[in-house]
Amino acid sequence: MKSILIIGAGGFIGGFIAEEALRRGFDTYVGVRESTSRRYLTDPRLHFVVLDYDDPLSMSGVLAEAAPEGKAWDYVIYNLGATKCANFSDFNRINFGYLRSFTGVLRELRLMPERFLFMSSLSALGPGDEKGYTPMDSRTVPHPNTRYGLSKIKAETYLETQPDIPWIIFRPTGVYGPHEKDYLMMVKSIDAGFDFGVGYRRQMLTFIYVDDLVNAMFQALEAPGTVHKKYIISEDRAYTQAEFRKLVGKALGKRFCIPVKLPLWMAYVASAVAEKYGVLTLKASTLNRDKFKIMKQRNWACSIEDARRDFGFSPAFSLERGIEETVKAYLTEKKSKNKK
Repeated sequence: MKSILIIGAGGFIGGFIAEEALRRGFDTYVGVRESTSRRYLTDPRLHFVVLDYDDPLSMSGVLAEAAPEGKAWDYVIYNLGATKCANFSDFNRINFGYLRSFTGVLRELRLMPERFLFMSSLSALGPGDEKGYTPMDSRTVPHPNTRYGLSKIKAETYLETQPDIPWIIFRPTGVYGPHEKDYLMMVKSIDAGFDFGVGYRRQMLTFIYVDDLVNAMFQALEAPGTVHKKYIISEDRAYTQAEFRKLVGKALGKRFCIPVKLPLWMAYVASAVAEKYGVLTLKASTLNRDKFKIMKQRNWACSIEDARRDFGFSPAFSLERGIEETVKAYLTEKKSKNKK
């Protein structure tokens, strides 16, 4: 039985990784904070590793004790990261600093795994070609324009300078599925009869259903020739917002939905105000200036040819099928709440 340690297992994607690892027969360890919700980590076969990422000494003791028979885990999936912060400096502290500390501890304890998969983001590349709408690929030169994207490219660069870490880097596009919150807001809005968009120029969006992303992780971990390579993970086509709205409406059984386009200046003002409110209340706001730059970006089209070539990646979920599953989970939870 091979062993795997999933860092950042308590989040939306983490629960699906843990479930798939168990399904594939792995001896599965899940790295969580003391405060992390375990709502989607209920299987009794899971080994919990409670870590304080701000305290490398404490982390060293916990990892040394947790290591299976004192040996390195075969695989580590590093899924820890912050996508929104009240204080933008936290992006650097969490997305870069924690990675550096964690890998440093693995090195000191001689627990470096056979493969180390790091979850980055398509945002690490920054804006794509917004004139010719050329898809982003492995040859795209990164120029991130958000603090989140900058923290991810900094983490990637750090890994590239560490030859003893057998890293694989994933740059997924927008990940959606049951339990995810940002796309759920869009589903709820369409359910209420409105679909809000930003800007008037054509925008091409890409998506990846969570099950497809997780399957790609294990394919990359087990395939030869993937170490020290970076992969964009996405469905192999792009969609307009109108297509997304139509698919969500169909899954919801909604016949009418009013598209509302906000001019960029209005979206920027709303983002800046929401960000300031988040700073005052010390709560990270979903809407902020970083998020505005992401919403403003017109071209998210990307190529998955490298992943297809190296480990046979082929998404099983079209956006239509993925939306059907996501909406089904949303309606089930909505019905449950209404009963209460």
